[in-house]
Amino acid sequence: MTDAKDQRRPAGELEAAVMAALWAAGAPLTPAQVQAELASGLARTTVTTILSRLHEKGTVERERQGRGYAYRPLQDPHGLTALRMHSELDRGDDRESVLARFVAQLSPDDEEVLRRLLQEGQ
Repeated sequence: MTDAKDQRRPAGELEAAVMAALWAAGAPLTPAQVQAELASGLARTTVTTILSRLHEKGTVERERQGRGYAYRPLQDPHGLTALRMHSELDRGDDRESVLARFVAQLSPDDEEVLRRLLQEGQ
């Protein structure tokens, strides 16, 4: 017998799938439209809950469409990743240590890209 917990998806997997559907659409989608794009057997109420949570996090915006809402992403995938990185950085109380450990774990290629980006930003 399989435990229900074993069948759960990894954290963020559903949100990532919903975001991918929104990015691919290029236009606002209703929960029913997102559900159809996912073709994963998710209930519409589950998709609606995911979209509501993404809206609360500021990841998507919504506009009234009929009795419900249509959703669109506020960031492209790269922008969303950057926001998540900032969010993680803001959680700690010692930003310098977090940044130092991050930089220490960069590959040489990533380190060079970061150096170049920092120089261009000045």
